[in-house]
Amino acid sequence: MLMDRFTLSGQAIPVDPERMLCEICEHFVEHSEVKRDGDHVNLASEVGEANIRKQGGCLSIDISCPSAQLLQLVRSSIAEHLFMFAGEEPLELNWHDEAVLTPIPGLTEIRVVAARHVTPHMRRLTLACDDVARFVGADYHIRLLIPKKGRKPVWPVTRADGRLGWLNGEDEMVIRIYTIRSVDVVRGEMDIDFVLHESDGRPMPGAEFGRHAEPGDVAGLLGPGGGGLPDARRMILAGDDTALPAISRILAEAPADARLQVFIEVDDLADQLPLCSRASVEITWLHRKGIAPGKAGILGPVVLPVIEQAGPDTYIWIGCEKSEARPIRNHLKSRGHDKKRMCVIGYWGENKH
Repeated sequence: MLMDRFTLSGQAIPVDPERMLCEICEHFVEHSEVKRDGDHVNLASEVGEANIRKQGGCLSIDISCPSAQLLQLVRSSIAEHLFMFAGEEPLELNWHDEAVLTPIPGLTEIRVVAARHVTPHMRRLTLACDDVARFVGADYHIRLLIPKKGRKPVWPVTRADGRLGWLNGEDEMVIRIYTIRSVDVVRGEMDIDFVLHESDGRPMPGAEFGRHAEPGDVAGLLGPGGGGLPDARRMILAGDDTALPAISRILAEAPADARLQVFIEVDDLADQLPLCSRASVEITWLHRKGIAPGKAGILGPVVLPVIEQAGPDTYIWIGCEKSEARPIRNHLKSRGHDKKRMCVIGYWGENKH
């Protein structure tokens, strides 16, 4: 530990270090501030900082975080992504602390206590856990660990290479990112909304959990992380059904002197939710009218002209299908919008499960 910071170093040996460095820059821009200077990439966020340097055929990694728990979470995130970028190619990843199998820091077991539909395509689960207070005033997103229906969960551990040690067979779990819609400290509960959509007619694992969960079902979560209420008085918020929980929470927590323009794509009128806010809010609902999510192409053409007119002090928050998020992000980059005043998230990807 140095200057109240916890630090950790490691080394990755990929097949193509330059391609791996490019993958890191492209992906982590959705989750942190990314700066590249030649062979050096710096990733910075509220949870910590990582410096990754290309040195010959290796990538040296130095992580610094304000707590030991965050240090392990950042290491797991980097490790998981490096192996994802490598795909079928070999990758060697070693850490200097010689990590051993340990329980995952911050893993919370949750229990379903209630479930109800809030729209035809969205179901709200109320979940109980012992330490719900730590989610108040924190970031919005969590990683949900979903065991097989009716099976007692066997929780993963941290492996020596930093990845989560997921189990296979009957103990295999699905992991998806969701937004905490609200927290009730008195009752020890939180609400999470699940969009019940499909991709190319096939059910999506997170949606299936939301559709079939019943009181008594157990799952796990990691987090929170991934951003909270933007620090801005002027905002443009836009997204599809999957972004509706986060947009709802931003509106609920926005200060009274804030002004927000909001664009939300849903299937039809029945999928609109009442949204409350102390701020001055102008909401535009966009209807797909039966077209599959991610294929209507109606969000970008409406939002981009509004973004073009936005002032430099406007915070722009976008959450939608990845291929729809990409041109919006590229447009903001091309016009030089301040990276600290934008968040463009590809919440999901068509044909990816």
